[in-house]
Amino acid sequence: MLEQLGDKVKQGLREWTERMVGPERKGRLKELARGDHEYGVDPFGFNLDYSLSALAPLVWLYRHYHRVEVSGIEKLPKGRVLLVSNHSGQLPMDGAMIGVSLMLEADPPRHVRSMVEKWVPTLPYVSTFMARVGQIVGTPENCRRLLESEEAILVFPEGTRGLGKLWPQRYQLQEFGLGFMRLALETNTPIVPVAVVGAEEQAPALMDLKPVARLLGFPSFPVTVTGLPLPLPTKYRIYFGEPLRFTGRADDEDSELDKKVRTVKTAIQTMLNQGLKERQGVFW
Repeated sequence: MLEQLGDKVKQGLREWTERMVGPERKGRLKELARGDHEYGVDPFGFNLDYSLSALAPLVWLYRHYHRVEVSGIEKLPKGRVLLVSNHSGQLPMDGAMIGVSLMLEADPPRHVRSMVEKWVPTLPYVSTFMARVGQIVGTPENCRRLLESEEAILVFPEGTRGLGKLWPQRYQLQEFGLGFMRLALETNTPIVPVAVVGAEEQAPALMDLKPVARLLGFPSFPVTVTGLPLPLPTKYRIYFGEPLRFTGRADDEDSELDKKVRTVKTAIQTMLNQGLKERQGVFW
């Protein structure tokens, strides 16, 4: 009985997804079917049917809540690619909106894999959900395998430093790690810089209660203007930059890698500054 109820709920959610994307994009979802893995099974647990069922609420947020505008997505190259973006907003809505944009706006549609923090699999239910929708723990080996399969990988080099920024630090990029550059060089993967404008204001954090965060095992425990890190209906603007290709060795000195990383970081900051200059308001 419970299994039948679950099937009905999943079917209802999938039909909601199809209504949300509209008849003109319904066929695009079928292009996301993956048959390139042995036995047709994704080794990391991705399930297309489950993912499309879970997509409906995100499409609603994309279309009606955050009213996402996308620029430059036609620059996305085919095959393997690293999407490197700024990260903010206390909740990873920016990653979800980037993912939906690739499904609905890219030609052909792409399913993006996000590299989640290592503590995420420790959360009950969340770890299973993340695996089913194609998100994996961001280890170098996992990322390497996906790139060798010509996947699109979304990386947030700021990590929780960016996600948990306080209000005075908004749109100031935090320190970037070097790992994504090592992988790009090792696998000969182009990097597409991505800038998200609008996520910083969705849950402005006034302070970070670090003792509470340590007690709960979280990287941070922000106190926002609303009391909880629930996103406000800010308007999102997502900018995709020109693909960047780098040469060199993955085992170069950190100082050499840092020069390349700064090139990516500068490209993102430039798009952020331009986006902030052009927008008329936070909520429209």
